Amino acid sequence: MGIFTVTKLSEGPVRPSADTPSETLPLAWVDRYPTHRGLVESTHIYCSGDDVAKMLLPPQAPAAATKKKEVTTKSKKSPAAVVRGALADALVLYYPFAGRIVEDVPGRPAVLCSAEGVYFVEAAANCTLADVNFLERPLLLAKEQLVPCPTPDLWPVEPHNSLAMIQVTTFTCGGFVVGLRTNHAVADGTGAAQFLNAVGDLARGLPEPRVKPIWGRDRFPDPDIKPGPLPELPVLALEYIAFDFPTAYLDKLKSQYAASTGGKICSGFDIVIAKLWQCRTRAIIDAAAGADDVRLCFFASVRHVLKLEPGYYGNAIFPVKVQAPAEKVAGSSVVELVGMVREAKRRMAEECLRWAEDRTGGVDPFQMTFNYESVYVSDWSKLGFTDVDYGYGAPMSAGPLVNCDLIASVIVMRAPAPLAGTRLLASCVTKEHADEFARRMREDLV
Repeated sequence: MGIFTVTKLSEGPVRPSADTPSETLPLAWVDRYPTHRGLVESTHIYCSGDDVAKMLLPPQAPAAATKKKEVTTKSKKSPAAVVRGALADALVLYYPFAGRIVEDVPGRPAVLCSAEGVYFVEAAANCTLADVNFLERPLLLAKEQLVPCPTPDLWPVEPHNSLAMIQVTTFTCGGFVVGLRTNHAVADGTGAAQFLNAVGDLARGLPEPRVKPIWGRDRFPDPDIKPGPLPELPVLALEYIAFDFPTAYLDKLKSQYAASTGGKICSGFDIVIAKLWQCRTRAIIDAAAGADDVRLCFFASVRHVLKLEPGYYGNAIFPVKVQAPAEKVAGSSVVELVGMVREAKRRMAEECLRWAEDRTGGVDPFQMTFNYESVYVSDWSKLGFTDVDYGYGAPMSAGPLVNCDLIASVIVMRAPAPLAGTRLLASCVTKEHADEFARRMREDLV
């Protein structure tokens, strides 16, 4: 195996291509939540025609027998040049991303629209995407080679006060990877994807983004609820395991759920996390024996509940919590657990409105308990990252760069092309439970 490296060819801020307002914008209650003050890292993998051909090639079939999928680009510019130019134009509308976070009033961070820019890196790898297994885990390139990590002399804004950083790394095959770091305080996953889609729209030559940005934080609920203290994180050595759920498996379980409920529908996400909760509980039930309950938690978009304007890109999420005795979860079928997940989703709208209207008695619904009996799920499957097209087609895959090493957590995302279905990236069990968890998760997958 050769030594794979990435060379950073140029780096520095990309500023808006036209004048933008100079102002300080407020952040909403959820934006200001202490756990949101940090950069979320993700990679977005764009394959060349040759890469696509290799992935679609049947085993042992001669290369000449496979018709390559053609990929067209908007120009002969490099992907980095295309993205850089479109980014500068997108920042005219999405100008808060070119600013930084300030905290003139303790506990009330805001965005100073200073036009300092988004930190941008152009880089080149000395290998093909196939050489590094299309960045499947374990990574064959260090994380720091894929996303911007500027030193203070290059970028004096602290990472937790920076709003966005982007790196475009080209590979010798012609494919490229966009490494993204966005501050959760200014955008949730849907909002970050909206911003990136705007860059893609302009890169493809559209006169303006399809979705116009709405800041609107002053119209967001601001209940008089003090966020709970930052939770203590357990010391857990968690194993990383990936699972792919074929569309046929998801469709089968959807049909079973519909048959058992008189025609009610559920999503592939509901099925995947119900399966996860069941199998994980069965695998760790001895470890959970001292606890009355096991917990499942994920965050749902509440744009529809709060009637936010289209284009709002701030945090518009609310926790959905499911809790039940370990013995009940372990003894239930996947379909039965889907019903529990769906019921929790149904309750979420009322719980969100109670929070928005300050009717929780001062209780913070975002307060979490992190222990081995609790598992947290992040859904990346419908955020919109897989729709971002800079003129080279949609990405093969788009998802977080790493899982959290301390919290029992799971990422749900679309399976990378050419696979169809859902991928689950799990860091939720310790080594002693990993084999049993993996065995149970892979049961019945066809």
